[in-house]
Amino acid sequence: MRIYVVGGAVRDELLGLPVKDHDHVVVGATPDDMLAQGFRPVGKDFPVFLHPKTQEEYALARTERKTAPGYKGFVFHTSADVTLEEDLIRRDLTINAIARADDGTLTDPFGGRRDIEQRVFRHVSDAFAEDPVRILRVARFAARYGDFRVAPETNALMRQMTEQGEVDALVPERVWQELSRGLMEDKPSRMFEVLRDCGALARILPELDVLWGVPQPEKWHPEIDTGVHVLQVIDCAASAGLELPARFACLMHDLGKGVTPPATWPAHHGHEELGVKLVEQVCKRLKVPTECRELAVMTAREHGNVGRALQLRPNTIVKLLERCDAFRKPARFSQMLLATECDSRGRIGPSASYRDAPFPQLAHLEAAMAAARAVNAGEIAQASAADPQRIPELVHRARVTAVKTALKVADADDEDEDEGGDGRGMPPPPAAPEGGSA
Repeated sequence: MRIYVVGGAVRDELLGLPVKDHDHVVVGATPDDMLAQGFRPVGKDFPVFLHPKTQEEYALARTERKTAPGYKGFVFHTSADVTLEEDLIRRDLTINAIARADDGTLTDPFGGRRDIEQRVFRHVSDAFAEDPVRILRVARFAARYGDFRVAPETNALMRQMTEQGEVDALVPERVWQELSRGLMEDKPSRMFEVLRDCGALARILPELDVLWGVPQPEKWHPEIDTGVHVLQVIDCAASAGLELPARFACLMHDLGKGVTPPATWPAHHGHEELGVKLVEQVCKRLKVPTECRELAVMTAREHGNVGRALQLRPNTIVKLLERCDAFRKPARFSQMLLATECDSRGRIGPSASYRDAPFPQLAHLEAAMAAARAVNAGEIAQASAADPQRIPELVHRARVTAVKTALKVADADDEDEDEGGDGRGMPPPPAAPEGGSA
């Protein structure tokens, strides 16, 4: 029996990164051998065992054979005769096909160390094409290791897999699992760039893929292209350390711009409401968790209103809070504000940048929410017990008064002001300094 550390642990060690988990492959052993040494079996499709003390995974060396479409259509073979090289050749990328023995000796039959040095994702063999999940994994790795590029031959193979319909065989749960993990990496935009380069994004998220080539007014969006804007927004969310629901909301917020009438471009009036249906469509198809779905829908619907919050009257602000259920779920409303802040800052082009621009709308609406939530609805209800039908109206009025006081707004009617801009009350980008971009 010979035991090797394989996969991510070896890869990250060579990259000088922290190692979180260790996976092991066992050569020259049978399931009975593992049981005799106290290992606990956990694998359903093939023999995987947990170490009796460390609880780390130990898998018997194995080969595999494709028997059906998708990522589950495999038959695995394990025996004491399977060699380490036969096990490694079934792995996805060369950088994941390096094994380390107990004495530190590395087995690298496919040039993984060379590709680590050159920062390249390269498939080990044509067996890569048998598992469409590997396309998602390569894209996720690109989000984690932002300075790596996909080898041209690997991208060509992924494109071929996409054209042959392998991506269509992926189950929604697995797609969401990989996408959500990629969104939580340091550079999530790279994941979507890789998926788009091989054509897989059009099959997995067609609602997002169509945004490339859709223009926005350069005065308000110096990056112009809507797809480019969305990638800037999700990278802003990653830099800010936002949680998954907010990052997903950033990804989904502008889907409506892909279905506005081209005759009206680069304007996209009403794209917020158009986007709601598309977000719901994506969430249903990918079986997105409720927390992520609700925040994404809310952000798509309301990010325009948040953007022009400084022009909204107190009554309209309270209606916004009520519509977003902010009195029962204030944390979710705050997450939407953070996502919309990233939307505002993800406007970076050759002539100007909003990367570090202030976003006073966040503090403005947070203050309004705090004031409105401080209203004691119970006391109002008790005082109006004789006329219960008026209670909602009276509570609403009290909240409007509280917001008006907190924001120091003078009495006025409820006609919201809109001073132009991109339709969200946002100012134009700052002028570029002479000789370069802002």
